[in-house]
Amino acid sequence: MHMTRIRALAVVGTLAVAAVVLVVITLSKDTQNSGAAAEQCKPGHVPVSLTMPDEPAVNINVYNATQTQGLGASVAADFRNRKFNVAKVEGEKVNGQDTYHPDVVAIIRYGPKTVGAAHLVRAYFLTDARMQFDLKRDDDVIDVVIGGKYKTLATPTEMRQAVALLGHPTLPPGTCEKPE
Repeated sequence: MHMTRIRALAVVGTLAVAAVVLVVITLSKDTQNSGAAAEQCKPGHVPVSLTMPDEPAVNINVYNATQTQGLGASVAADFRNRKFNVAKVEGEKVNGQDTYHPDVVAIIRYGPKTVGAAHLVRAYFLTDARMQFDLKRDDDVIDVVIGGKYKTLATPTEMRQAVALLGHPTLPPGTCEKPE
């Protein structure tokens, strides 16, 4: 190679590296998202965190809403194996009566403190879970109600793929994004 060709490649390489560094710095120091979130918070709205937990150390209750004995305990064991904190395992009851949900895979009930975590739990059902947000709920526990169409929890790889398909958690009605 001639010296002029080597110099030209060195200049182009240096410019490419400088461009990549500039893009990374610009994106990391971007502050537009946090300002926009604060402006969207209306009076009376509850601030929520859309941040998904880094580790699945999420507090959940598991309720069996099927007629299959022991399914709640089996699902709870699967969640424990995935490092979830399972507090309760029992049958789904409404007004003291057993309740069955034969037409759903799962129902995920959550409040403002667990929006991001509920998004993660939903991914373990490969996006087939029905989400039920309760604005008045003030605990950090997610209720997982197992329905009649439940087959199995997603593997960690399937869960990550489902998270990618679901995208970023969205704000439930009556909420705004909490500034981080």
